Amino acid sequence: MREQIEGSRAVARAVAGARPQVICAYPISPQTHIVEELSRLVKAEELVSEYVNVESEFAAMSVAIGASATGARAYTATSSQGLLYMVEPIYNASGMRLPIVMTVANRAIGAPINIWNDHSDAMSQRDSGWLQLYAEDNQEAADLHVQAFRIAEQLSVPVMVCMDGFVLTHAFEEVDVPEQEQVDAFLPPFSPRQRLDPDEPVTMGAMVGPETFTEVRYLAHQVQLDAVEVIERVSNEFRSVFGRESGGLVRPYRTAGAETVVIALGSVLGTLKDAVDDARAAGEHVGVLGITSFRPFPYDAVREALAEARRIVVLERAFAPGVGGIVTQDVATALAGSGAEVTTVVAGLGGRPITQGSLLGMLDDALAGRLGRLTFLDLDHEVVEREIARDRAERLERADRRGRTDAVGAAR
Repeated sequence: MREQIEGSRAVARAVAGARPQVICAYPISPQTHIVEELSRLVKAEELVSEYVNVESEFAAMSVAIGASATGARAYTATSSQGLLYMVEPIYNASGMRLPIVMTVANRAIGAPINIWNDHSDAMSQRDSGWLQLYAEDNQEAADLHVQAFRIAEQLSVPVMVCMDGFVLTHAFEEVDVPEQEQVDAFLPPFSPRQRLDPDEPVTMGAMVGPETFTEVRYLAHQVQLDAVEVIERVSNEFRSVFGRESGGLVRPYRTAGAETVVIALGSVLGTLKDAVDDARAAGEHVGVLGITSFRPFPYDAVREALAEARRIVVLERAFAPGVGGIVTQDVATALAGSGAEVTTVVAGLGGRPITQGSLLGMLDDALAGRLGRLTFLDLDHEVVEREIARDRAERLERADRRGRTDAVGAAR
C-alpha cells in the first residue's frame, strides 16, 4: 500500500518485514529514526526480534557479528563517525563471511564536524569486503533492504545499503512499503552457511599465516565478482514479486544516443535527470547513468551503458584528497581503451545543495570542453585562494625564521 511516510520509517518497516532476529542499535544522526522505529515495532510486538541497545557503534557491529555467527538474521544501522568507529569489526564481518545487513545513512566525516550529507563515510569502506548498494529515492531505499537480505544470505557476505542522510532519511515521500506477505514470498528463512554450535564446534575468524592468507583474500575478491550476477538476478526476481523496478547494477536514463553522460550515485540523480531533460529539450545529446551497485563495481554494465558516449562526467559526493575522484577511478578502468574522455566533478560535500542551475552550468562547461580533469562545483575560489596564499606565506615566514635561527647558531 502506498503512503506518505518518512524515509527512515519506510526503511525500518522494510527491515521489519525481513524478520531480523537480532537488531543492534546505537543512535547517531541521521540514521537514528530507523532504529527508533524498529524499537517501537519490537515494543509493540509487531516485530519479534532481540533488540540490543549497545554502548557504541563498535559494540553494535560486534554484537551483529556474534548474532550472525550463531545463525541469526542480524541488522544494524550507522552513519559517519559511527561507521569509522566500527571499522575493525566491519572487516571481521566480511572476513568471516557473515551476511549482516547494515543501513549507512550517508553523512560527511570530520573534522570539521558536519552532520549533513555526502558519501565520504561509505566510500572510506569501499575496500572492506562489504557490498555497497546506493538508493536514489526512498522507494528504492526500502526495496534495497529487502533485496540486501536475500543477496547477503545467498552469497554469505555483508551488505551496506547506503541512503543519503536527511535528504532521504528525513524526507517524506510516497512509498509503497513492502507488504509482509510479499517479503515472505521473496525472502526465504535464513539458512546460514556455517554457524557456531556447541554440539558441532567449528572455528571462525581464526588466525591465518602467510602460507594461506593470499588465498583467503582471493576468495573475498571472488565473492564480490560473483555478486554482480546475484545482484542483477535478485533485482529481476524482486520485480516479478513486487511489480516494480528497483535495485540492480546500473540505471541508465536517456543514454541512447547521448554523447555526454553524467554518472552519479544516490539522491542527486533526481536533480540530474531534470537537468538532462532541460538540456535534451535544448537539443543537447546528454544522459545520466545511475550506479546502484558501487561494490561490486559493475564494469561490464557500465561499459555497455556508455558504449555510445564520448564524454563522461563523474559527479562525486566524496573524493580522495591529493588524488581526485573515487568513483572516477573505477569508471576509467571500465572504459579503458574506449577513447572516451572521463572527468571528475566533486559536488555537494558536507550537504551543500546541488542545484539544477549548477548542474546545467556544469553540462554547458562539459559540452564546451571547459571542464578540467578535476572540478569542484560551486567552489568559492576567492575564499580558497586567499587561504592558500595565507598558508603559503606563513610557511615561508616559518622557514625564514628557522633559517635565521640556524644561521645564528652556526655563527656561535
